[in-house]
Amino acid sequence: MFATASTPRSTQAFTNAYHQVSVQTGVDNASAHRLIVMLFEGLQDALAQARGAIAAGDLEVKGRMIGRSVRIVEEGLRASLNMKEGGEIAASLNALYSYMTVRLTKANVANDVAALEECARLIEPVQSAWAAIGTATPAN
Repeated sequence: MFATASTPRSTQAFTNAYHQVSVQTGVDNASAHRLIVMLFEGLQDALAQARGAIAAGDLEVKGRMIGRSVRIVEEGLRASLNMKEGGEIAASLNALYSYMTVRLTKANVANDVAALEECARLIEPVQSAWAAIGTATPAN
């Protein structure tokens, strides 16, 4: 039997499947620069969802979104740093990402919206600078 789009559950499943395919296609076709842009976008999105979940009292979503934020920071942004050749910039970003991980962990434990907002503010100039680099250099 086929699911119909008239039921909310199947509509959500179709939406989720479409989103997953769209994200995967974007990742598969992205340059290294674009992948970092996507990490920044994903981080900002997860932080916003975590803030909304705290406001709504949805602890399950809050925990999932903060966990996603930590994974993006640690496994994406921090792991992509070239500490051998990156010099002072890489060291500064490493320290920032470390600080953000601590703040995100505390935000999760204490339902601290201010800590989530701080992380969003801290990453915004880095995100903007990275995006500007992409517009200033030719495509790979």
